[in-house]
Amino acid sequence: METGRYERGLEKLSEVDGAGGQKVIDSLREIAPDLGRYIIEFAFGDIYNRAGLDLQERELVTLASLLTAGGCEPQLEVHINGALNVGIPPEKVIEAFIQCIPYTGFPKVLNAVAVAKKVFGDRRITHPSNDLR
Repeated sequence: METGRYERGLEKLSEVDGAGGQKVIDSLREIAPDLGRYIIEFAFGDIYNRAGLDLQERELVTLASLLTAGGCEPQLEVHINGALNVGIPPEKVIEAFIQCIPYTGFPKVLNAVAVAKKVFGDRRITHPSNDLR
């Protein structure tokens, strides 16, 4: 029996974002429950379950997209945690942000790095190495 979109999405949300993803869905329950369902069914049930990219690649694309859009710091926080959850090293998160400088500019990258600093601090990750140069 095939698992439904909602169930697949909930499973993938938990795998990637853990408690942070569930907190986002819970925060929408009273004001916009359909939005939470769309996130689970479409973003995580359909898109995150597609073949072609692994979870690390999907999270790197997501981080770059959120950074480039700007004003998405709460979502960046969730997805930086997600990137770490799927095994992306902190150094690679920062390197992905640095890669965006020529295309989106310093202010958006500085905002993303500030969010990463908070997430790393919350997770007790100290001084990601700069050895990727």
